Amino acid sequence: MTYSPRTFPGYGSFAEARRVASLLRKETVGGILLVIAAAIAIVWANTPFAESYFALRDIEIGYEPWHLRLSLGAWAADGLLAIFFFLVGLELKREFVAGDLRKFSTAIVPIAAACGGVAVPALFYALIVRGDAELSHGWAIPTATDIAFAVAVLAIIGSHLPSALRIFLLTLAVVDDLLAISIIAVFYTDHIEIVPLVAAFSVIAVYGFLAQCYREFFGLKPLAAWLILLPIGGIAWALMHASGIHATIAGVLLGFTIPVLHRASAQEKVREKSGLAEEFEHRFRPLSAGFAVPVFAFFAAGVSLGGADGIREAALHPVTLAIVAGLVLGKPLGIVLTTWLVTTLGRIRLDPALRWVDMAGVGLLAGIGFTVSLLVAELSFAPGAAAHDYAKAAILAASVIAAVLAAIVLGIRNRQYWRIGERDSVDDDGDGVPDIYQQEERRDEWFKPGPGARRRE
Repeated sequence: MTYSPRTFPGYGSFAEARRVASLLRKETVGGILLVIAAAIAIVWANTPFAESYFALRDIEIGYEPWHLRLSLGAWAADGLLAIFFFLVGLELKREFVAGDLRKFSTAIVPIAAACGGVAVPALFYALIVRGDAELSHGWAIPTATDIAFAVAVLAIIGSHLPSALRIFLLTLAVVDDLLAISIIAVFYTDHIEIVPLVAAFSVIAVYGFLAQCYREFFGLKPLAAWLILLPIGGIAWALMHASGIHATIAGVLLGFTIPVLHRASAQEKVREKSGLAEEFEHRFRPLSAGFAVPVFAFFAAGVSLGGADGIREAALHPVTLAIVAGLVLGKPLGIVLTTWLVTTLGRIRLDPALRWVDMAGVGLLAGIGFTVSLLVAELSFAPGAAAHDYAKAAILAASVIAAVLAAIVLGIRNRQYWRIGERDSVDDDGDGVPDIYQQEERRDEWFKPGPGARRRE
């Protein structure tokens, strides 16, 4: 039998699998720091010292003539998250150039799954808050996926989730982020200042030109390119902020301009296989995961619930029910149903070692919509409004519920994942690359699910 490319999820190349594994390890640390920062904020905001927390969050710094006198909370949401979204742009560019999204055959399933994972939660939310014009503005809150929080859950429960499913989860989350960014840009922009917007795009174009031609300007010195491009990126961010479009959009656009691959000329002795993207990811990933996102979570997650009565009122509020239903039920339902529909219509087989319950577990992980959901909540409701605080509390509650349910589902399947890992690590030719990434034989000829699982000779 020959290997059928119509099997899902795909494994891709071994180099891509190693890159994704390394990236997710970094995101795991960031996810744990994010959870710790959010927990500190929640506890602090519900103690007798709550006023000091809100006073810290509301301290304003910055240059007023440039419209940059912002509170620390606003700097975290508009400024620090731009670093996070810059990395989102880099990852999107990499996926489109060298990852699963570069081919229609491998892109269709995660793209469709991400679309389903956005549309169904939004529909759940809209149905629950229907008739309330103020609450309906938050329809996009349950559409996001927090990959850092999700992989932190995998680390905590010690899941052996197969590499193919991890790659699918990351790809789905990246597309999900693209959709969330598009929603923020289109639906959460109240007004646009044309002159700053045109200037912002002009600066981004200059940034992109220098990034694409960095070897001509800086030689083979990525550090020099980084030091020159950083202030230009800062100017683009400030102009985007002044235009009225959320400043984090600048981060994504700047990330899109960074070259992922580089083809050396025949005359060059040094052949550089990767572009600036790898250098920038190496420098910015720790800053994003270890500082930017946790600080944003610290300032965004602090909600004063007002004791038992306040918690009861928040739990029964329509915005709470809508967000929890959207993330905990809508996300996995949208992802699983859309994936099933696309694979059925496309005659794509699920890997014989997996079951649809595994996709449900991945869908529940995607229901952890922490970081971007908090950002959308900030944009949806005015600070001080009851819906503003209830939405944040609901995001926290829904993320915890989705994490617990995902841990249960994936924990039950962990022994099966361990067997799949054993299968995927076989390297008979001893070349350092598992045979699963090289051979043409069907994987279901290698593996038979169940207690008698073994490799067939």
